[in-house]
Amino acid sequence: MNTYPNVTETKELIKDIVSIPSPSGYTEKVIQFVEQKLNQWQVETKRNNKGGLIATIPGEHDTEHRMLTAHVDTLGAMVKEIKSNGRLRLDLIGGFKYNAIEGEYCEVHTSDGQTYTGTILMHQTSVHVYKNAGDAKRNQENMEVRIDAQAETAEDIRELGIEVGDFVSFDPRVQLTGNGFIKSRHLDDKASVAILLQLIKRLKEENKHLPYTTHFLISNNEEIGYGGNSNITSETVEYLAVDMGAMGDGQSTDEYTVSICVKDASGPYHYGLRQNLTELAKTNEIGYQLDIYPYYGSDASAAIRAGNDIVHGLIGPGIDSSHAYERTHETSLENTEKLLYYYVLSEMVSK
Repeated sequence: MNTYPNVTETKELIKDIVSIPSPSGYTEKVIQFVEQKLNQWQVETKRNNKGGLIATIPGEHDTEHRMLTAHVDTLGAMVKEIKSNGRLRLDLIGGFKYNAIEGEYCEVHTSDGQTYTGTILMHQTSVHVYKNAGDAKRNQENMEVRIDAQAETAEDIRELGIEVGDFVSFDPRVQLTGNGFIKSRHLDDKASVAILLQLIKRLKEENKHLPYTTHFLISNNEEIGYGGNSNITSETVEYLAVDMGAMGDGQSTDEYTVSICVKDASGPYHYGLRQNLTELAKTNEIGYQLDIYPYYGSDASAAIRAGNDIVHGLIGPGIDSSHAYERTHETSLENTEKLLYYYVLSEMVSK
């Protein structure tokens, strides 16, 4: 029995998923992609009213359920204003800063199904014209989208079919390196979506009988705070968010292990579940780190805030430079998938 992930396949799947534009509120295409994968493996799925996807694998015990979740929605923007110079002013979707997208290639998705490419730039970009090009604030007032079309006025832009409220997605710039790294925007959280898909595929191929009925929620509103706060069955006891491990000064998370979150901005995660995950990692020689994410919230914490009576946890691969040009290594993907494999086959924590 091969319980070790095919990380090459996982990385290729991540590449496919990050290449599908899906800022929060504009996730239909990526949900369809995931749904088609699950249908290939004859996994029962259903859509919720929010547009997310729930896959279910029956278990030996149907009176107590597990739910695992990862999200396909990403950071992005909307057209806030069509400026008189034919440029677009943006309104951000998700928690990040304008400096994280300066110089980024983007796409504008119109309501009639057209797509236009563009670049996100400072209005004062040209150092040959603007003395304060380097000092001007990176904010909504100064940053704009230059559309790749002959458009020099607001009327020109509207003739293209672009309007206020159109979604704007960012070029992921995905690359797989020869030494095991994958770098791309939106590894938060499409890396974990791919990991869950690979986990489900392996369980089906090995015809594994899960001890508990297990639901897999592919959430589509996590970046705006409420992707996983509902659609939790009354039988659900354990709820595990599979998201990204946050790296930076003072953090123990790295790009090579699975990160087990003990606390984030919402407070501590369930101690018993954390201990179970840690013991599974030790027993099965899985590289892991325990960590606290100071400015972070997950679909598991959203579920708790919504009043669900659940045991909640959070794990994920370590992601460098979150909400910007992200990167992780295949060993982190492997360790995360291995821990999830042993977790869904384990006994629940005692209450």
